[in-house]
Amino acid sequence: MSAADDAAARAGTERPAGTMRAVVVEAFGAAPRVTEVPVPACPADGVVVRVEATGLCRSDWHAWMGHDDGVTLPHVPGHELAGTVLEVGPEVRAWRVGDRVTVPFVSACGTCAACRAGEQQVCERQEQPGFTYWGSFAERVALHHADVNVVRLPDAMSSVTAASLGCRFATAYRALMVHGRVRANDRVAVHGCGGVGLSAVMIAAAGGARVVAVDVSRAALEAARAAGAEAVVDATGLTPEAVAARVVEATDGGAHVCVDALGSPATAVASVLGLRRRGRHVQVGLLLAGDERTPLPMDRVIAWELELYGSHGMAAHEYPAMLEAVAAGVLRPDRLVSRTIPLDEVPDALAAMGAGAGGPGMTVITP
Repeated sequence: MSAADDAAARAGTERPAGTMRAVVVEAFGAAPRVTEVPVPACPADGVVVRVEATGLCRSDWHAWMGHDDGVTLPHVPGHELAGTVLEVGPEVRAWRVGDRVTVPFVSACGTCAACRAGEQQVCERQEQPGFTYWGSFAERVALHHADVNVVRLPDAMSSVTAASLGCRFATAYRALMVHGRVRANDRVAVHGCGGVGLSAVMIAAAGGARVVAVDVSRAALEAARAAGAEAVVDATGLTPEAVAARVVEATDGGAHVCVDALGSPATAVASVLGLRRRGRHVQVGLLLAGDERTPLPMDRVIAWELELYGSHGMAAHEYPAMLEAVAAGVLRPDRLVSRTIPLDEVPDALAAMGAGAGGPGMTVITP
């Protein structure tokens, strides 16, 4: 019996058979409802997981607002999850009922050219829970291609900590380790100190880099200092050029690596301009494709031989090194979780995220 079933029994009510509670978006930008929906069917090559914790991410806000073309209504968001396997499809070989798992936000097919090359995070036929199909703002979620995508959790790791890895911490980890190639004593600038930005600050600092954090929120900058930033830049009212100048000053001539963890034309430009010669810009924050693309200072990119990277999550086979660092206490994503909330508080939390409220750190939902 799930916790919700147990609560209903104690309250003297009976839940409809084959249903679960979930956050349902029925109109983009309108308040979602927490209601009963059918439990998901188990895919032949997948699993059904009891959701024990799931992160509330800015990507979920984009989906709720209708910024993602892959979302159709009605819809259940949620993609940063941890829980226990309840059902296993007949084609699955690696997983059993009772296994504690998490999953990357990209559900890869496992057979396309990108997957065969080990680059499942850019799978040509990818699906995404919470975007292309119903996600984890619910008591249960179905995960496809389980043998390719599901990740086993260490026994001692809590579900809340595992959910905080989600797309934000794992994406920041790969952005810095693979694309940024961060080394000890490198100067790193992180633009935007939400969940992914604070993750990037922590990961870079843990690797011995000297980190400058940039944001317009004093609370976010204080959280960045707590996560390991040695200097901060308050970007309030500053142009991208002025922000970059302060980063250059704080890093003794420019950063080796800059990360745009927010995703806006201003932060992307400031990130590129804050690099030293032969520096590396990594774009993690979503830049929405519209009628006009974000213009970047390509004259600087050419003259200084800068490297530009996009970063789109991390494949399941790359998780072990990150999980080992968490288990060893080198990385502490649990310290980035600022609060946990039940499903009933998700509609207000989504609205607060769009208004820029809610405070620094990560919010984790515990269905």
